[in-house]
Amino acid sequence: MKARGTRLAGFGWAAPARRVANAEIEATLGLDDGWIERRTGIRERRWAVEGETLSGLAVEAGDRALAGCGIDRAAIGLTLLATSTPDQLLPPTGPLVAHRLGLTRSGAVDLAGACAGFLYALALAVSHVRAHGRPALVIAANLLSRRINFAERGSAVLFADAAGAVVVAPSDDPDRGVLGLSLASDGAGYGLVGIPGGGSSLPYAEGMPIEDTRMTIADGRGLFADAVRLMTACSGEALAEAGLAAEAIDRFVPHQANARIFSAVGAKLGVRDAAMVSTIAAFGNSSAATIPLSLALAHEARPIAPGETLLLTAAGAGLTGGALVLRA
Repeated sequence: MKARGTRLAGFGWAAPARRVANAEIEATLGLDDGWIERRTGIRERRWAVEGETLSGLAVEAGDRALAGCGIDRAAIGLTLLATSTPDQLLPPTGPLVAHRLGLTRSGAVDLAGACAGFLYALALAVSHVRAHGRPALVIAANLLSRRINFAERGSAVLFADAAGAVVVAPSDDPDRGVLGLSLASDGAGYGLVGIPGGGSSLPYAEGMPIEDTRMTIADGRGLFADAVRLMTACSGEALAEAGLAAEAIDRFVPHQANARIFSAVGAKLGVRDAAMVSTIAAFGNSSAATIPLSLALAHEARPIAPGETLLLTAAGAGLTGGALVLRA
């Protein structure tokens, strides 16, 4: 049975207990006190300790989202896990997460879309729900602390570990769900940020430098400019498709890459300051996980009410990016 609309039925988040304040990193890298917060907006971040896994974090966030939505787990038809740090390169981690959550009738797969992964997964989930009338679970999770190159300042100060999840359910109201969508890519920026080693072009080998298996930001300024450009353009297209002005957005939930990036995007779009949702100060940049983490935390602070209009946008490695306007 096809659904006329969709709704966000449940929200969940998870993060390791270990809090890492800027002072710890600034001392390690020889930076002045306050340097990180001035340039990124981050005050602290969460890092996993030995024994914590990506799948465990994803299960915790997914369980919270499912527990709060009132939907039978046997009804979930699709589980999507957006991550750049799966438990293993093979097999995908999504089926393990779905199994641990008791989703016995759900398809499950990973989606590697870097910082924009949650938006791509959410767009796919909405299409699945509309086509089949069965709810879907979307989780984004990363353990980026295990991919930090501490010899490189750019990645050492930014990246964090966290997970966020949403349940997308069918709705009889055609005005609920995605009102506007814009997905984009720009492969010309493929080399701006990435992990060189471990793929088929540079497979793991004896004697490979450990740095080749860690995150590298080749051009921080270029990445900043491209992220602002891509997020602003996609947001404008999504708003136009929805027939809405930026001032009509109730909550603006951007990828928490860097406070200066999403502040610049909001200013260019004309989004109201009161609509901005920001979690970067306490949680840092966990790539794809930042948007669903922010949604869940915002919902805890002030529940997202039916009829609210949300703008979600992200851009990151690849380059990949996008924006969704949706009515809750």
